[in-house]
Amino acid sequence: MTSSEFSTKGSYVTGGEFNRDTNYIEDRIVADPDAIRALPTAESSTIGQLGTGLTEGAEAWPVEPGRYRLVAARACPWANRTLIVRRLLGLEDVISVGLPGPTHDVRSWTFDLDENGKDPVLGTERLQENYFKRYPDYPRGITVPALVDIPSGGVVTNNYPQITLDFSTEWKEFHREGAPDLLPAHLMDEMWPVIKRVFTEVNNGVYRAGFAGTQSAYDDAYSRLWVAMDWLEDRLGRQRFLMGETITEADVRLFTTLVRFDPVYHGHFKCNRNKLADMPNLWGYARKLFQTPGFGDTVDFNQIKKHYYVVHEDINPTQIVPVGPDLSNWLEPHGREKFGGSPFGDGTAPEPPREDELVVPEHNPLYS
Repeated sequence: MTSSEFSTKGSYVTGGEFNRDTNYIEDRIVADPDAIRALPTAESSTIGQLGTGLTEGAEAWPVEPGRYRLVAARACPWANRTLIVRRLLGLEDVISVGLPGPTHDVRSWTFDLDENGKDPVLGTERLQENYFKRYPDYPRGITVPALVDIPSGGVVTNNYPQITLDFSTEWKEFHREGAPDLLPAHLMDEMWPVIKRVFTEVNNGVYRAGFAGTQSAYDDAYSRLWVAMDWLEDRLGRQRFLMGETITEADVRLFTTLVRFDPVYHGHFKCNRNKLADMPNLWGYARKLFQTPGFGDTVDFNQIKKHYYVVHEDINPTQIVPVGPDLSNWLEPHGREKFGGSPFGDGTAPEPPREDELVVPEHNPLYS
């Protein structure tokens, strides 16, 4: 249980419609800082952007293997994206990872899973300390994922939609052989609207329902979510992945919401028109991705459930974590081969996760 002194109560449900604070630290780690600085100033974006300069006040940091540490809690869907893309592209040797535990109080994520409760590289107990090393009076939420500059211990950026895009483009020199192209140029004009709708209506839509402060706000959020879910069900009835025959950034962004849907969002966030398992196309698609190297092997269902049900005191004041659902069905045949294509296109699957980054076997049916 969270101590009352640092309780999260009142942090999530604040009345009326839930509005996500998307004011992040928008510094970027790039291959050529001078070239990025020379581009016209860009506007902030909730989904990230390609081929643009820095946003107002942002700084460019150089790509340097071993310099930065990705702090990404397995419980968080936004952080889960970065873990997947890092695996798919083979960046494990150049960007180390810190894995906070699933629960936290109002102060921030903690490294309670590590020996002595400290991140072994950063030496900090709370991610909050790394934000304060960069900004002593940092006034906003302490969020994951965050990229931390190891020499200074300060956070470089927590702008999660941009982080994965930059992994694909700015860190290209260090991609593994056979890394997939998650941002195929010929699909980008079509992909951006898909990514935008997935973010506003699904990724953030479940939170809009779960953190609604009034019945009318919840009703509106619920309706919008299911319109989008039905759109996805229809789209995935015609093709193997969101953009066609191969996995792209769009699939990574949708997957981390889908994998949490039945264990958390269906009940905890009251997104309960039906379960994901009741939607044949979405459910088959989600299972296909889960069974694809780099996706399901990053998922810790126990941490996911513990995070939502314990941390969100506003909507689960007892902090009781449900035992179910049964997760063995994630391993059932998905039948997505009927659409043809190949998950990695001309690329290859990543190697199995390294020993020190394995999910606890009992927390994921892939391992048990």
